[in-house]
Amino acid sequence: MMETATTVAIVIFVAAYALIISEKVHRTIVGLFGAMLMILFGILDQETAVHHVDFNTIGLLMGMMIIVNITSETGLFNFLAIWAAQKVKAQPIALLVVLSSITMVCSALLDNVTTVLLTVPITFSITSQLKVDVMPYLISQILASNIGGTATLIGDPPNIMIGSAVGLDFMDFVANLTLISVLIFVLVQIILIFLYKKGMHTQPELQEKIMRLPAGAQITDHTLLRKCLAVIALTITLFVLHGSLGLESATVALFGAGLLLLITATRDENMITKVLSKIEWPAIFFFGGLFILVGALVETGVIRMLAAEAIKVTNGNEDATAMLILWMSAIASAFIDNIPFVATLIPLIQDMGQMGLSDLTPMWWSLALGACLGGNGTLIGASANVVVASMAAQRGRPISFLSFMKVAFPVMIFTIIVSNVYVYLRYL
Repeated sequence: MMETATTVAIVIFVAAYALIISEKVHRTIVGLFGAMLMILFGILDQETAVHHVDFNTIGLLMGMMIIVNITSETGLFNFLAIWAAQKVKAQPIALLVVLSSITMVCSALLDNVTTVLLTVPITFSITSQLKVDVMPYLISQILASNIGGTATLIGDPPNIMIGSAVGLDFMDFVANLTLISVLIFVLVQIILIFLYKKGMHTQPELQEKIMRLPAGAQITDHTLLRKCLAVIALTITLFVLHGSLGLESATVALFGAGLLLLITATRDENMITKVLSKIEWPAIFFFGGLFILVGALVETGVIRMLAAEAIKVTNGNEDATAMLILWMSAIASAFIDNIPFVATLIPLIQDMGQMGLSDLTPMWWSLALGACLGGNGTLIGASANVVVASMAAQRGRPISFLSFMKVAFPVMIFTIIVSNVYVYLRYL
Protein backbone atom coordinates (compact mmCIF):
# COMPACT_ATOMS: atom_id res chain seq x y z
CA MET A 1 0.00 0.00 0.00
CA MET A 2 2.83 2.36 0.91
CA GLU A 3 4.60 1.60 -2.36
CA THR A 4 1.43 2.45 -4.30
CA ALA A 5 1.05 5.76 -2.43
CA THR A 6 4.69 6.61 -3.17
CA THR A 7 4.26 5.85 -6.87
CA VAL A 8 1.07 7.93 -7.11
CA ALA A 9 2.72 10.84 -5.29
CA ILE A 10 5.68 10.80 -7.65
CA VAL A 11 3.44 10.61 -10.74
CA ILE A 12 1.29 13.56 -9.59
CA PHE A 13 4.35 15.60 -8.66
CA VAL A 14 6.16 14.94 -11.97
CA ALA A 15 2.97 15.66 -13.96
CA ALA A 16 2.47 18.92 -12.07
CA TYR A 17 6.04 19.99 -12.77
CA ALA A 18 5.69 19.10 -16.43
CA LEU A 19 2.62 21.30 -16.71
CA ILE A 20 4.34 24.16 -14.90
CA ILE A 21 7.33 23.95 -17.21
CA SER A 22 5.13 23.71 -20.32
CA GLU A 23 3.19 26.82 -19.22
CA LYS A 24 0.09 25.37 -20.89
CA VAL A 25 -1.80 25.87 -17.63
CA HIS A 26 -1.24 28.67 -15.11
CA ARG A 27 1.12 27.52 -12.34
CA THR A 28 -1.40 28.48 -9.63
CA ILE A 29 -4.05 26.17 -11.11
CA VAL A 30 -1.51 23.36 -11.40
CA GLY A 31 -0.35 23.82 -7.82
CA LEU A 32 -3.84 23.84 -6.36
CA PHE A 33 -5.18 20.97 -8.49
CA GLY A 34 -2.10 18.84 -7.89
CA ALA A 35 -2.38 19.42 -4.15
CA MET A 36 -6.03 18.39 -4.16
CA LEU A 37 -5.19 15.24 -6.13
CA MET A 38 -2.72 14.28 -3.41
CA ILE A 39 -5.54 14.51 -0.86
CA LEU A 40 -8.18 12.82 -3.04
CA PHE A 41 -5.88 9.86 -3.70
CA GLY A 42 -5.23 9.51 0.01
CA ILE A 43 -1.52 10.30 -0.16
CA LEU A 44 -2.11 12.60 2.81
CA ASP A 45 -5.27 13.74 4.58
CA GLN A 46 -6.47 17.33 4.72
CA GLU A 47 -5.14 17.97 8.23
CA THR A 48 -1.70 16.71 7.29
CA ALA A 49 -1.78 18.71 4.06
CA VAL A 50 -2.58 21.90 5.95
CA HIS A 51 0.23 21.08 8.40
CA HIS A 52 2.71 21.10 5.49
CA VAL A 53 1.67 24.58 4.34
CA ASP A 54 4.30 26.99 5.64
CA PHE A 55 2.05 29.74 6.98
CA ASN A 56 5.10 31.66 8.17
CA THR A 57 6.13 32.14 4.54
CA ILE A 58 2.58 32.94 3.42
CA GLY A 59 2.00 35.34 6.33
CA LEU A 60 5.27 37.10 5.60
CA LEU A 61 4.31 37.49 1.95
CA MET A 62 0.85 38.86 2.70
CA GLY A 63 2.01 41.25 5.39
CA MET A 64 4.79 42.75 3.28
CA MET A 65 2.53 42.98 0.21
CA ILE A 66 0.08 45.09 2.22
CA ILE A 67 2.83 47.37 3.52
CA VAL A 68 4.34 47.79 0.05
CA ASN A 69 0.97 48.44 -1.60
CA ILE A 70 0.05 51.18 0.88
CA THR A 71 3.51 52.73 0.58
CA SER A 72 3.22 52.74 -3.21
CA GLU A 73 0.30 55.17 -2.87
CA THR A 74 2.75 57.86 -1.66
CA GLY A 75 4.85 57.95 -4.84
CA LEU A 76 7.93 56.76 -2.93
CA PHE A 77 8.85 54.11 -5.50
CA ASN A 78 8.78 56.60 -8.38
CA PHE A 79 11.01 58.89 -6.32
CA LEU A 80 13.50 56.08 -5.64
CA ALA A 81 13.47 55.05 -9.30
CA ILE A 82 14.30 58.54 -10.51
CA TRP A 83 16.85 59.12 -7.73
CA ALA A 84 18.70 55.87 -8.54
CA ALA A 85 18.65 56.59 -12.28
CA GLN A 86 19.99 60.11 -11.80
CA LYS A 87 22.85 58.85 -9.63
CA VAL A 88 24.11 56.74 -12.56
CA LYS A 89 23.11 59.29 -15.23
CA ALA A 90 20.36 56.95 -16.49
CA GLN A 91 22.86 54.52 -18.02
CA PRO A 92 20.98 51.17 -18.43
CA ILE A 93 23.92 48.89 -17.55
CA ALA A 94 24.93 50.97 -14.52
CA LEU A 95 21.31 51.01 -13.40
CA LEU A 96 21.20 47.20 -13.64
CA VAL A 97 24.17 46.99 -11.26
CA VAL A 98 22.77 49.59 -8.84
CA LEU A 99 19.33 48.00 -8.55
CA SER A 100 20.87 44.54 -8.18
CA SER A 101 23.26 45.79 -5.51
CA ILE A 102 20.38 47.35 -3.54
CA THR A 103 18.50 44.06 -3.86
CA MET A 104 21.47 42.02 -2.67
CA VAL A 105 22.16 44.18 0.41
CA CYS A 106 18.51 44.43 1.44
CA SER A 107 18.04 40.67 1.00
CA ALA A 108 20.87 40.06 3.45
CA LEU A 109 19.53 42.49 6.05
CA LEU A 110 15.81 41.76 5.72
CA ASP A 111 14.78 38.77 3.66
CA ASN A 112 14.72 38.23 -0.08
CA VAL A 113 10.92 38.13 -0.48
CA THR A 114 10.44 41.47 1.28
CA THR A 115 13.21 42.95 -0.83
CA VAL A 116 11.79 42.03 -4.23
CA LEU A 117 8.39 43.35 -3.15
CA LEU A 118 10.12 46.71 -2.71
CA THR A 119 12.43 46.69 -5.73
CA VAL A 120 10.23 45.29 -8.51
CA PRO A 121 7.86 48.31 -8.61
CA ILE A 122 10.93 50.59 -8.79
CA THR A 123 12.35 48.52 -11.62
CA PHE A 124 9.18 48.65 -13.70
CA SER A 125 8.84 52.39 -13.16
CA ILE A 126 12.34 53.35 -14.28
CA THR A 127 12.65 50.90 -17.19
CA SER A 128 9.33 52.09 -18.60
CA GLN A 129 10.56 55.67 -18.54
CA LEU A 130 13.84 54.74 -20.23
CA LYS A 131 12.04 52.38 -22.64
CA VAL A 132 14.46 49.52 -21.99
CA ASP A 133 13.54 45.86 -21.60
CA VAL A 134 12.66 45.13 -17.98
CA MET A 135 13.46 41.40 -18.21
CA PRO A 136 17.26 41.59 -17.64
CA TYR A 137 16.62 43.72 -14.56
CA LEU A 138 14.07 41.27 -13.14
CA ILE A 139 16.31 38.26 -13.75
CA SER A 140 19.28 40.05 -12.19
CA GLN A 141 17.26 41.00 -9.11
CA ILE A 142 15.96 37.46 -8.64
CA LEU A 143 19.54 36.16 -8.70
CA ALA A 144 20.75 38.97 -6.43
CA SER A 145 17.96 38.39 -3.90
CA ASN A 146 18.89 34.73 -3.43
CA ILE A 147 22.62 35.47 -3.31
CA GLY A 148 21.99 38.18 -0.71
CA GLY A 149 19.74 35.84 1.25
CA THR A 150 22.65 33.39 1.46
CA ALA A 151 24.87 35.89 3.26
CA THR A 152 23.20 36.07 6.68
CA LEU A 153 21.16 34.10 9.19
CA ILE A 154 17.93 36.02 8.47
CA GLY A 155 18.22 36.34 4.69
CA ASP A 156 16.69 33.03 3.66
CA PRO A 157 14.55 30.43 5.50
CA PRO A 158 17.08 27.56 5.10
CA ASN A 159 19.66 29.60 7.00
CA ILE A 160 17.18 30.28 9.81
CA MET A 161 16.43 26.55 10.04
CA ILE A 162 20.10 25.55 10.05
CA GLY A 163 21.03 28.21 12.61
CA SER A 164 18.22 27.13 14.91
CA ALA A 165 19.03 23.41 14.66
CA VAL A 166 22.79 23.75 15.10
CA GLY A 167 23.00 26.77 17.41
CA LEU A 168 24.70 29.09 14.91
CA ASP A 169 24.15 32.81 15.47
CA PHE A 170 24.03 35.84 13.18
CA MET A 171 27.79 36.46 13.32
CA ASP A 172 28.60 32.81 12.52
CA PHE A 173 26.80 33.24 9.20
CA VAL A 174 28.48 36.59 8.58
CA ALA A 175 31.91 35.09 9.23
CA ASN A 176 31.34 32.03 7.02
CA LEU A 177 28.99 33.10 4.21
CA THR A 178 28.99 36.88 3.72
CA LEU A 179 32.36 37.21 1.97
CA ILE A 180 31.76 34.35 -0.46
CA SER A 181 28.26 35.69 -1.16
CA VAL A 182 29.67 39.10 -2.07
CA LEU A 183 32.27 37.50 -4.35
CA ILE A 184 29.60 35.37 -6.06
CA PHE A 185 27.38 38.45 -6.52
CA VAL A 186 30.21 40.37 -8.23
CA LEU A 187 30.98 37.45 -10.54
CA VAL A 188 27.31 37.00 -11.45
CA GLN A 189 26.95 40.70 -12.24
CA ILE A 190 29.92 40.46 -14.61
CA ILE A 191 28.26 37.51 -16.37
CA LEU A 192 24.92 39.35 -16.69
CA ILE A 193 26.57 42.50 -18.03
CA PHE A 194 28.31 40.37 -20.67
CA LEU A 195 25.01 38.69 -21.58
CA TYR A 196 22.83 41.78 -21.79
CA LYS A 197 25.04 44.79 -22.59
CA LYS A 198 24.42 44.67 -26.37
CA GLY A 199 20.66 44.91 -26.01
CA MET A 200 20.46 47.49 -23.24
CA HIS A 201 20.33 50.88 -24.89
CA THR A 202 18.15 53.92 -24.46
CA GLN A 203 17.77 57.23 -26.24
CA PRO A 204 19.86 60.25 -25.10
CA GLU A 205 16.72 62.37 -24.99
CA LEU A 206 15.10 59.89 -22.58
CA GLN A 207 18.19 60.00 -20.38
CA GLU A 208 18.13 63.79 -20.43
CA LYS A 209 14.45 63.74 -19.61
CA ILE A 210 15.13 61.52 -16.59
CA MET A 211 17.96 63.79 -15.45
CA ARG A 212 15.67 66.84 -15.60
CA LEU A 213 12.87 65.24 -13.59
CA PRO A 214 12.36 66.68 -10.09
CA ALA A 215 12.66 63.53 -7.97
CA GLY A 216 11.07 65.14 -4.91
CA ALA A 217 7.93 66.04 -6.85
CA GLN A 218 7.12 62.33 -7.21
CA ILE A 219 6.03 62.20 -3.55
CA THR A 220 2.29 62.83 -3.72
CA ASP A 221 1.29 62.31 -0.07
CA HIS A 222 3.84 63.39 2.52
CA THR A 223 1.61 62.62 5.50
CA LEU A 224 0.99 59.07 4.36
CA LEU A 225 4.68 58.69 3.54
CA ARG A 226 5.71 59.64 7.08
CA LYS A 227 3.32 57.05 8.51
CA CYS A 228 4.56 54.38 6.10
CA LEU A 229 8.22 55.07 6.81
CA ALA A 230 7.60 54.94 10.57
CA VAL A 231 5.87 51.56 10.27
CA ILE A 232 8.54 50.24 7.88
CA ALA A 233 11.28 51.33 10.31
CA LEU A 234 9.48 49.60 13.19
CA THR A 235 8.94 46.46 11.08
CA ILE A 236 12.60 46.32 10.03
CA THR A 237 13.69 46.73 13.65
CA LEU A 238 11.43 43.85 14.67
CA PHE A 239 12.81 41.73 11.81
CA VAL A 240 16.34 42.25 13.13
CA LEU A 241 15.24 41.43 16.70
CA HIS A 242 12.59 38.81 15.98
CA GLY A 243 14.80 35.90 17.02
CA SER A 244 15.62 37.33 20.44
CA LEU A 245 12.00 38.41 20.91
CA GLY A 246 10.71 34.94 20.07
CA LEU A 247 8.62 36.19 17.16
CA GLU A 248 8.17 34.56 13.76
CA SER A 249 8.82 36.72 10.70
CA ALA A 250 5.18 36.36 9.62
CA THR A 251 4.03 37.83 12.94
CA VAL A 252 6.29 40.83 12.41
CA ALA A 253 5.08 41.39 8.83
CA LEU A 254 1.39 41.00 9.67
CA PHE A 255 1.75 43.26 12.73
CA GLY A 256 3.30 45.94 10.53
CA ALA A 257 0.56 45.48 7.92
CA GLY A 258 -2.19 45.63 10.54
CA LEU A 259 -0.71 48.72 12.18
CA LEU A 260 -0.34 50.53 8.87
CA LEU A 261 -3.91 49.67 7.89
CA LEU A 262 -5.09 50.89 11.31
CA ILE A 263 -3.45 54.31 11.04
CA THR A 264 -4.08 54.91 7.33
CA ALA A 265 -7.14 53.09 6.08
CA THR A 266 -9.66 52.71 8.93
CA ARG A 267 -11.76 55.57 7.61
CA ASP A 268 -11.30 54.78 3.95
CA GLU A 269 -12.91 51.54 2.82
CA ASN A 270 -11.80 52.24 -0.73
CA MET A 271 -8.17 52.21 0.43
CA ILE A 272 -8.64 48.84 2.15
CA THR A 273 -10.30 47.34 -0.94
CA LYS A 274 -7.62 48.74 -3.23
CA VAL A 275 -4.75 47.48 -1.08
CA LEU A 276 -6.16 43.98 -0.62
CA SER A 277 -6.98 43.69 -4.33
CA LYS A 278 -3.29 44.31 -5.15
CA ILE A 279 -2.03 41.37 -3.11
CA GLU A 280 -0.39 38.80 -5.38
CA TRP A 281 -3.05 36.18 -4.70
CA PRO A 282 -1.90 33.84 -7.52
CA ALA A 283 1.52 33.62 -5.85
CA ILE A 284 -0.04 33.01 -2.42
CA PHE A 285 -2.21 30.15 -3.66
CA PHE A 286 0.62 28.69 -5.73
CA PHE A 287 2.78 28.48 -2.61
CA GLY A 288 -0.03 26.76 -0.74
CA GLY A 289 -0.37 24.12 -3.46
CA LEU A 290 3.39 23.68 -3.82
CA PHE A 291 3.85 23.11 -0.07
CA ILE A 292 1.21 20.36 -0.17
CA LEU A 293 2.73 18.74 -3.28
CA VAL A 294 6.16 18.59 -1.64
CA GLY A 295 4.58 17.60 1.67
CA ALA A 296 3.21 14.50 -0.04
CA LEU A 297 6.75 13.53 -1.05
CA VAL A 298 7.87 14.09 2.53
CA GLU A 299 5.03 11.96 3.95
CA THR A 300 5.69 9.07 1.56
CA GLY A 301 9.40 9.19 2.39
CA VAL A 302 10.56 10.06 -1.12
CA ILE A 303 12.75 13.00 -0.09
CA ARG A 304 14.25 11.15 2.90
CA MET A 305 14.92 8.09 0.75
CA LEU A 306 16.71 10.12 -1.94
CA ALA A 307 18.80 12.01 0.62
CA ALA A 308 19.75 8.89 2.56
CA GLU A 309 20.72 6.94 -0.55
CA ALA A 310 22.79 9.84 -1.85
CA ILE A 311 24.70 10.15 1.42
CA LYS A 312 25.41 6.39 1.43
CA VAL A 313 27.30 6.82 -1.84
CA THR A 314 30.11 8.68 -0.05
CA ASN A 315 30.80 5.84 2.42
CA GLY A 316 31.34 8.34 5.23
CA ASN A 317 34.14 10.30 3.53
CA GLU A 318 33.93 13.88 4.88
CA ASP A 319 35.19 15.60 1.72
CA ALA A 320 32.92 13.65 -0.58
CA THR A 321 29.93 14.02 1.76
CA ALA A 322 30.29 17.82 1.94
CA MET A 323 30.55 18.09 -1.84
CA LEU A 324 27.58 15.79 -2.33
CA ILE A 325 25.44 17.78 0.12
CA LEU A 326 26.36 21.00 -1.67
CA TRP A 327 25.46 19.73 -5.15
CA MET A 328 22.48 17.63 -4.09
CA SER A 329 20.88 20.50 -2.16
CA ALA A 330 21.53 22.90 -5.05
CA ILE A 331 19.95 20.70 -7.72
CA ALA A 332 17.06 19.69 -5.47
CA SER A 333 16.37 23.28 -4.38
CA ALA A 334 16.13 24.36 -8.00
CA PHE A 335 13.18 22.02 -8.56
CA ILE A 336 11.48 21.59 -5.20
CA ASP A 337 10.99 24.03 -2.35
CA ASN A 338 14.17 24.14 -0.26
CA ILE A 339 12.37 24.41 3.10
CA PRO A 340 11.15 20.78 3.39
CA PHE A 341 14.35 19.53 1.76
CA VAL A 342 16.52 21.30 4.34
CA ALA A 343 14.18 20.11 7.11
CA THR A 344 14.81 16.54 5.94
CA LEU A 345 18.58 16.86 5.60
CA ILE A 346 19.22 18.50 8.99
CA PRO A 347 18.48 15.36 11.08
CA LEU A 348 20.30 13.19 8.54
CA ILE A 349 23.46 15.29 8.89
CA GLN A 350 23.10 15.21 12.66
CA ASP A 351 22.86 11.40 12.48
CA MET A 352 26.08 11.33 10.48
CA GLY A 353 27.82 12.93 13.44
CA GLN A 354 26.66 10.07 15.63
CA MET A 355 27.89 7.55 13.05
CA GLY A 356 31.49 8.73 13.28
CA LEU A 357 31.97 11.93 11.26
CA SER A 358 34.00 14.11 13.61
CA ASP A 359 33.50 17.53 12.00
CA LEU A 360 30.09 18.49 10.62
CA THR A 361 31.00 22.13 9.99
CA PRO A 362 31.59 21.69 6.21
CA MET A 363 28.24 19.90 5.93
CA TRP A 364 26.25 22.78 7.42
CA TRP A 365 27.84 25.46 5.26
CA SER A 366 27.54 23.23 2.19
CA LEU A 367 23.84 22.77 2.92
CA ALA A 368 23.31 26.52 3.40
CA LEU A 369 25.14 27.44 0.18
CA GLY A 370 23.50 24.72 -1.88
CA ALA A 371 19.94 25.30 -0.67
CA CYS A 372 20.04 29.11 -0.94
CA LEU A 373 21.97 29.45 -4.21
CA GLY A 374 20.20 26.47 -5.77
CA GLY A 375 16.96 28.44 -5.58
CA ASN A 376 18.27 30.51 -8.50
CA GLY A 377 18.11 27.53 -10.83
CA THR A 378 14.46 27.77 -11.90
CA LEU A 379 11.55 30.16 -11.67
CA ILE A 380 9.99 28.16 -8.83
CA GLY A 381 13.20 27.36 -6.96
CA ALA A 382 12.73 30.06 -4.31
CA SER A 383 9.94 32.18 -2.87
CA ALA A 384 11.40 35.40 -4.26
CA ASN A 385 11.41 33.98 -7.79
CA VAL A 386 7.70 33.15 -7.67
CA VAL A 387 6.79 36.56 -6.25
CA VAL A 388 8.73 38.41 -8.97
CA ALA A 389 7.14 36.23 -11.65
CA SER A 390 3.68 36.95 -10.26
CA MET A 391 4.29 40.71 -10.07
CA ALA A 392 5.69 40.73 -13.60
CA ALA A 393 2.67 38.82 -14.94
CA GLN A 394 0.29 41.30 -13.31
CA ARG A 395 2.13 44.09 -15.11
CA GLY A 396 1.84 42.38 -18.48
CA ARG A 397 5.40 41.01 -18.66
CA PRO A 398 5.19 37.30 -17.76
CA ILE A 399 8.53 35.54 -17.26
CA SER A 400 8.73 32.28 -19.17
CA PHE A 401 9.87 29.26 -17.12
CA LEU A 402 12.24 28.07 -19.84
CA SER A 403 13.58 31.51 -20.78
CA PHE A 404 14.45 32.16 -17.13
CA MET A 405 15.98 28.71 -16.69
CA LYS A 406 18.07 29.14 -19.84
CA VAL A 407 19.91 32.05 -18.19
CA ALA A 408 19.58 31.25 -14.50
CA PHE A 409 20.39 27.54 -14.35
CA PRO A 410 23.89 27.84 -15.89
CA VAL A 411 24.54 30.85 -13.63
CA MET A 412 23.42 28.79 -10.63
CA ILE A 413 25.75 25.94 -11.61
CA PHE A 414 28.61 28.44 -11.86
CA THR A 415 27.88 29.78 -8.36
CA ILE A 416 27.89 26.23 -6.97
CA ILE A 417 31.26 25.58 -8.61
CA VAL A 418 32.61 28.70 -6.88
CA SER A 419 31.04 27.52 -3.61
CA ASN A 420 32.60 24.08 -4.11
CA VAL A 421 36.05 25.62 -4.36
CA TYR A 422 35.36 27.80 -1.31
CA VAL A 423 34.16 24.93 0.90
CA TYR A 424 37.07 22.72 -0.16
CA LEU A 425 39.73 25.36 0.47
CA ARG A 426 38.32 26.64 3.73
CA TYR A 427 36.96 23.56 5.48
CA LEU A 428 38.35 20.38 3.89
